[in-house]
Amino acid sequence: MAGLGPGTVRAFVVATPTPACPNVGPKDLGFGPLQKFPMTAQGLQRLEDELRTLKSVERPAIIVAIAEARSHGDLSENAEYHAARERQSFIEGRIQELEEVVGAAEVIDPSALSGDSIKFGAHVRLLDEETEKESTYQIVGVYEADIKAKRLSVSSPLAKSLIGKKKGDTISVPAPGGDRSYEILNIQFI
Repeated sequence: MAGLGPGTVRAFVVATPTPACPNVGPKDLGFGPLQKFPMTAQGLQRLEDELRTLKSVERPAIIVAIAEARSHGDLSENAEYHAARERQSFIEGRIQELEEVVGAAEVIDPSALSGDSIKFGAHVRLLDEETEKESTYQIVGVYEADIKAKRLSVSSPLAKSLIGKKKGDTISVPAPGGDRSYEILNIQFI
């Protein structure tokens, strides 16, 4: 090895939990995810379905598309080939991301939760104090959020403002057009 002279000692570290450091393990050395991703069972199912579709439908289809594009000849000027390779790169990246998230998912059942304050999994009915419009959102994990389906990421500004609040409280949320105020009308764990 370059840079190693006589008498140089090479060492490696094995992270093993001890009474003094019970939480040290291989993951702490970069060998796996350090965090769990909270999500609902439905959110995990959607991600698993997407992963299954990518592996069993999208991946084989893009392999066929690349082979077909290759058969057209000169790859340097073959737009079909480059588009197919770009799509393959996206699919493989998404598969890798989903495998990591699914593997580190921590499923939380909102129906098993209770209380009068807002937390992960809660369905929250809000009144926008400016427009008098009511909306209901469920606070869910980052990877299952979908604002069109009224699933709000736990890390979004609105969800962060809601966590810990109770029915009847008013919150103010920073928004691009200025702060928005909402009154909490109802909280459910279903």
